[in-house]
Amino acid sequence: MRYKTFKTVCDGITAFSLMVLFLPFFLFVSFILLIQNNGSPFFTQTRPGKHGKLFTIYKLKTMRDTRDDSGDLLPDNLRMTPLGKIIRKLSLDELPQLWNILKGEMSFVGPRPLLPEYLPLYSEEQQKRHLAKPGITGWAQVNGRNAISWKQKFEYDLWYIQHQSFILDIKILGMTLTKVFKTKDVNATGQITMEPFNGNN
Repeated sequence: MRYKTFKTVCDGITAFSLMVLFLPFFLFVSFILLIQNNGSPFFTQTRPGKHGKLFTIYKLKTMRDTRDDSGDLLPDNLRMTPLGKIIRKLSLDELPQLWNILKGEMSFVGPRPLLPEYLPLYSEEQQKRHLAKPGITGWAQVNGRNAISWKQKFEYDLWYIQHQSFILDIKILGMTLTKVFKTKDVNATGQITMEPFNGNN
């Protein structure tokens, strides 16, 4: 059995098992977020997957949709809910992506799925990050996550594409758990989310 096929099977079995295990916790947190956000506890967004095919990614919603008098969203740090801070710090907002894994759109390990508007901004080499399924975690995440530059992120993504293996995936998962418990590199320096990617120039 080829590794990619083996990985898909393992992803599916593990994702289903974790969904069953975390179901009570997931339902409880979703209910609290439903109240805090005055609406849906989920954040959905279109992202490019393998070969750039678009799919809908699911996350727990950690920020309210609060807007200013002009109708623009307030800064992230003003919209983050108290529970959202904890959920984001522990990376629990990624839990709904287990459903994306079951649907075959994502894997546990791979380059993170970014925004579709970035697609025309990539260099030919950077486009190769879409040769694998996007992951909940990846080589770039365990080597800096939001605390490193876009250039470094893409270099780590491409390195993973060239070297992916069972041993490497296990290493990345182990490093991810360590970083989650230590809550390291969750945010870019001085901000909650990463600055938008504006191209290579």
